[in-house]
Amino acid sequence: VQLQAFGGGMVQPGDSLRLSCVASGRASNNLHLGWFRQAPGMEREFVAVMKWPGGLRSYSDSVKNRFTISRDNAKKTVYLQMNSLKAEDTAVYYCAARTSWYAGAWSAGVVSYWGKGTQVTVSS
Repeated sequence: VQLQAFGGGMVQPGDSLRLSCVASGRASNNLHLGWFRQAPGMEREFVAVMKWPGGLRSYSDSVKNRFTISRDNAKKTVYLQMNSLKAEDTAVYYCAARTSWYAGAWSAGVVSYWGKGTQVTVSS
């Protein structure tokens, strides 16, 4: 399984940004997909996850009501719509996947596959 994330960039506080992650390779059809982030000097933290084929979602408290995770199974793609961005959202965002569902907030230790990160910088 390969995960490729897109969509990072530099925005101002209050702006929006959408990240995408495309899964490919063997065993990439029925993945449970999510997002983590890692700020400089900090541990990688859970952001959001969405169960295959859809419906069930979980968010960290820090992004709840601002970020929305969604997926397009035909495209094997998961999205993270980030609204009302804050400076503290600045981090490298990583796509993550599991082949079996893990209920609730994921820890980095339960992730089976990682994508390369994409930088999100929120600054005025």
